[in-house]
Order: sequence, then C-alpha cells, then structure tokens
Amino acid sequence: MSRRDRSRRAAFEQLGPLDALIPISTGSARLTLENDGSVLLDVNGVPSSHLHPDPEHLVFEYMRWMLLVIDRHLEGHESAGTGPAIQLAHLGGGGCSLPRAIASRHPRSRQIVVEIDELLAQHVRIWFDLPRSPQLRVRTEDAFSALTSWREDRFDVLVRDVFSGSLTPPELITVQAAEHADRVLRNGGIYLANCAAPPGTGLMADEVATLSAVFPHVGVIAEPAHLSGKRRGNCVLLASRRPLPEAIDRDLRSDAVSVRLARSTQVDALARAGRVLGAA
Repeated sequence: MSRRDRSRRAAFEQLGPLDALIPISTGSARLTLENDGSVLLDVNGVPSSHLHPDPEHLVFEYMRWMLLVIDRHLEGHESAGTGPAIQLAHLGGGGCSLPRAIASRHPRSRQIVVEIDELLAQHVRIWFDLPRSPQLRVRTEDAFSALTSWREDRFDVLVRDVFSGSLTPPELITVQAAEHADRVLRNGGIYLANCAAPPGTGLMADEVATLSAVFPHVGVIAEPAHLSGKRRGNCVLLASRRPLPEAIDRDLRSDAVSVRLARSTQVDALARAGRVLGAA
C-alpha cells in the first residue's frame, strides 16, 4: 500500500482487506477505499453503505434526507434538555452509516440496529469504530422478527432500510408491518422507510397506500423524475400519527440533489393509485 493510501485509510484504522471478497454470514462483502478517504461497502455485489471519515457526511442521498428529517423531529426533544434519552431503531444495518451520523450529531440518543448478518455486524464494529452500547447497539436478528417482538411505545424514530439484493423483503412492506411500526412508536414518533421502486412496478404507490391505511400523516421525499415514475431511485417514505415536521421541504432545497417533499395532493394521488399490501 502506498503512503497516500495509508494516509487515506488512517480514518478507519482497523479496516479489513480492500478490493477483496470477505466472507460474511449471507455471502460476501467488499470494501473499496475512495480518493476522499471514504469507504464503499458492497454486500453480495450490491452497494450497501458508504462511510466518510466525517461521520456526519453522508454520501448516499436518501440517508442525508433521512438525517434531515430526524434532525427536525428531534429538535423539540433536545431543546427541552430533560426527560429520557431519545430512542431510535434501525431495521437493516449494513455499515451503519446513518446510525453513526446520528450518534455524532445527537450524542444523547440511544440506538439499536437490527442486522441479519452476524459476521457483517461483527466486522463493521471493528472496521468503522462504531459507538459502543448503550449509545449504539447492534442486534443480529431478522428485521421482521425484531419488529414484531418489540414492546409498544418504545421508539421515537423507526428507520427501515432493509434489502435482500435490490428489493425490500416483502414481509416488511405489508400493512401488518406498518401496524407493528405504529405500535412500537411512541406518541408522535416517526417512521422512515427507504423505498427503491423500479419504474412501472407501482411499488411506491403501493407503499404509500399501505402506510396511509395505518398512519394519518404520510409523506414522500423523492426526486421529481422518480416521483413521476420515469426512473428508478431511492425515495424516503415518512409516516406518523402527528403532522410531519415543518420546514422539511425548505431544508431539502439545500441538498446537492434536486429533491422535494411531495405535495399532499401528490401523496393522495399515489395512495389512491396503490394497493394496500397484505401478508403473502
């Protein structure tokens, strides 16, 4: 490794072998070091996480959008400065890019990450020097099993970012999963879901319809071309029993990508066009 490579790698001092297949419980992972010192983690050939030396610098666009919403949602809790710690749960771990950013920006928060791959979870703790428990706990379990096992009113924020290949496991996009998400959230809590909807599938509309059957307030953050179904992309679905945090759309205008919070009329149209998804 050249001196330059050693310098770039210094931010992640215990990084695993680069550009090589690393065995994990579900297959293999690969680490690629970028010119800016960030690390791309592929899992079974699919980009899973991108971690920057600055934990609050999120490379994946949809994660930036999620963090923006979480920042807004937590403003009221943290300004009070009293009460229990903010509780967040993540269905899907990968390299823990978003939990790592939240831990840096909101050090009083407490997070639990559910990752199905035991070896990957062990590796990323070492590779990326993640915060330790109780600030950040990583639990090896199937995401749906964890969701159904949690008690009521446990979390302020629930994030779904689970993929099998390039698709979210079907049991996590059903109305039953939405009901469990509603059940485990505290009053006023917010559910954020990463939806990767290929054009022509109607998946985004189905997910909006499904969430709208459970939550009174549903939103979509997406690029215009993705929102109109012209191309594939990651959008962020938001759901809550309370109105969504104000100023989200204004905050999104500062992002490098042309992205917006969909208007309520657009969300209503998606809900009407979609199907409420039940268990298979």
